[in-house]
Amino acid sequence: MNKLEEAFELFDAYNKQDPNKIIWNSISYPLTYFFALQLHDWVIKLNPDAGEALLLASRSQHIGRWTSARTSYPEGKAGYLQWRTDLKKFHAAKSGALMREAGYEEKVIEHTQHIILKKDLRTDQEVQTIENALCLVFLQYQFDEFILKHDEKKVLHVLQKSWGKMTGPGREAALSIVYSDKGKDLLDKSLS
Repeated sequence: MNKLEEAFELFDAYNKQDPNKIIWNSISYPLTYFFALQLHDWVIKLNPDAGEALLLASRSQHIGRWTSARTSYPEGKAGYLQWRTDLKKFHAAKSGALMREAGYEEKVIEHTQHIILKKDLRTDQEVQTIENALCLVFLQYQFDEFILKHDEKKVLHVLQKSWGKMTGPGREAALSIVYSDKGKDLLDKSLS
């Protein structure tokens, strides 16, 4: 087994500990593990020649996310932003520790962490690929549930914000996703 495969095994074993589940195509998956696989899949679709650090970041972007509940932070935008900042740092640190266990050198670990922390978004193509893929995972796998939990104004705001985060390849891929009728209607409305 090479280092990449070993790191993937370590990431996956950790993410399979998520007590939260998702049923997809009649199969139950640990939530964080499922979304790591989907993010990895979207990264490969967006960049078939993705480098090792990008592949590592795609599989560990949200590693251990269940360990920090949003409810453990104050309500409101400031609490949300602090939660997100702390999570990114945790994900980068945890992925780095597991990559060291797999035998990776610091240079690759730092490059992977750079992507996970989304540094130089818009100017770093690998970081932008992760951002595009994250938006696509949301649209493909979480959007319909999001619609059920929020009013139309909030849904349209989030769609417009997500669209603004993506670049051409992400937007093109987003238009290829098969949406529910309600999802398609809201996406069309957000883009008009």
